[in-house]
Amino acid sequence: MNQVVQLQIAQFALIYLLLLAVLAVMKKCRVNEAKLLVVASVRMTVQLTLAGWVLMLLFAHPHPAFTFLYLAVMVGFAIYQVLRKVPGLNRRFQWIVGLSVAAPGLAVLFFFVRVVVGESIFNPQYVIPISGMIMGNTMTGAALGLKTFCDSLAGQRSKLQALLAIGASPQKILFPFVSSALETALLPTLNSMLGMGIVSLPGMMTGQILSGTLPTTAILYQIAIMVAICAVVCLSCFGALFFGYRTLYNDRNQIILL
Repeated sequence: MNQVVQLQIAQFALIYLLLLAVLAVMKKCRVNEAKLLVVASVRMTVQLTLAGWVLMLLFAHPHPAFTFLYLAVMVGFAIYQVLRKVPGLNRRFQWIVGLSVAAPGLAVLFFFVRVVVGESIFNPQYVIPISGMIMGNTMTGAALGLKTFCDSLAGQRSKLQALLAIGASPQKILFPFVSSALETALLPTLNSMLGMGIVSLPGMMTGQILSGTLPTTAILYQIAIMVAICAVVCLSCFGALFFGYRTLYNDRNQIILL
C-alpha cells in the first residue's frame, strides 16, 4: 500500500473554503449562528493542534505519568461537559454522574488495551486515541440521556404531583423517565452501528487505512471499538440515570424536583 500523503499548510487551508458554503446556507435560511460556526471552527483547530503537539511529545518521551495525566484531563473535561449540559442537578446526583462517566470508561479502556489488544495500559499510542473515542462518545451519550431525563421531568411536573397524590411511589413514577432517557442516549450509537460499513467508513478504520494498515486489521479494530463504545455509553448512562434518579426523592417519598 502507498504511504499516506502529507498535507502541506497551503493544501490544508483549502478545506476552510467549505465553510463559506455553510455560511451562505445560514445566511439564506436566516440561521443566526455564523459567529458560533467561526468560534467552533477556530476552537477545533486550536484544540486539535495543541493536542497534536502534546501527543508528539508523549510519543517521543513515553512515560506512565504523562499518559495518566493526559487521561485524567480527558476524563475530567468529559465530566465537566456533561454536567454543564444539565445544570441544577443536586450534589449527590453530580457525583453519581461523574463516577458513572469515569468508572465504566476507564474499566472498558483497560479491558480493551490490556486484554483485547495486549498492550500496556500506559502505552500512549493505544491509550490516548482509544480513550478519546470512548470518552468522547460517553460524553455525548451521557449528556443526551441526562438532558432528555431532566427536560422530561420539567415538562411533567403537574403529572408527577398528580401521581404522588394518588399514592404512586416515586420509584414507579420516575423509572419510566429513566428508561426513555436511556433509550434516547443509546439510539445514536445503535443507528451508527446499523449503517457502518455500508453508509459510512468510520474514523478509526479510515485513519488506519490511510496510514497503511491492512483493511482487514482496520476492520477488526473498528468493530472492537464500536462494541466498546456501545458498552460504555450504555453503562455510563444507566449508572448516571438509575442511581441518580434516586437522589430526587426523600425518605418520606417526596419528589425533589430538579
